Amino acid sequence: MSLVTRFRGWALAVVSLAVGLIGLTAAAIDSGQQGGMAHMAGHMYMTALRPPKPGDQQKADTIVAAAKTAMAPYQDYHQALADGYEIFLPNVPQPQYHFTKYEYGLEARSQFDPSKPTSLLYKKTADGYTLVGVMYTDRVDATEDELNDRIPLSIAHWHQHINFCKAPAGQKAAYFGPDAKFGLLGSITTKETCEAAGGVFHPHIFGWMVLVYPNEADEKRIWAIDDDDQGHDNMDHSVMPGMKMN
Repeated sequence: MSLVTRFRGWALAVVSLAVGLIGLTAAAIDSGQQGGMAHMAGHMYMTALRPPKPGDQQKADTIVAAAKTAMAPYQDYHQALADGYEIFLPNVPQPQYHFTKYEYGLEARSQFDPSKPTSLLYKKTADGYTLVGVMYTDRVDATEDELNDRIPLSIAHWHQHINFCKAPAGQKAAYFGPDAKFGLLGSITTKETCEAAGGVFHPHIFGWMVLVYPNEADEKRIWAIDDDDQGHDNMDHSVMPGMKMN
């Protein structure tokens, strides 16, 4: 079995968790809860901005240019599919859809090539998808200094989804609503509380991620943390930078 196949298998093994993640977001939007990722405080770690250093902006600009070049062949989403990108959870309503190439995700664990984004980010349209950005990734145990070497932390926020308590059988309803207990909207954020509630605790889902929207004119929107109808960057950053991970 190839490493790419094994990596793809591992990634798909967390689909049940991702269904909770994305389903919760969709449910929150449908029920009028706050959009974007601001509702995930306690379930998300986002790197704090560092003081800028000489060369940081130039490095970031080079990555934006590379991302734009990487996106160019895939304005038609059919070409992305033909080149090995797969739609992650295509039948689950999402603010944007990740077309993921698992080969690139595996490579990103050991090296950074901005011409090979792990995912292309599309918005659903009436007749298909519109390409809006890319996502780069790194392994879950990468240090923040390593992330900074890839994309300066004075420019971009890398993030991880954390503290996910998978609901026990028969309690999926507790993923949703203002009194949610489980998942990325839930009140449970520790292993002890999760296990006491009969859940299965996952300290991280996936690895490090950073989103890039290279066609935006505003620098802040280029490096926004998410993308939805309220604009890319609609989070309450005050509750997330430097958040302690369990």
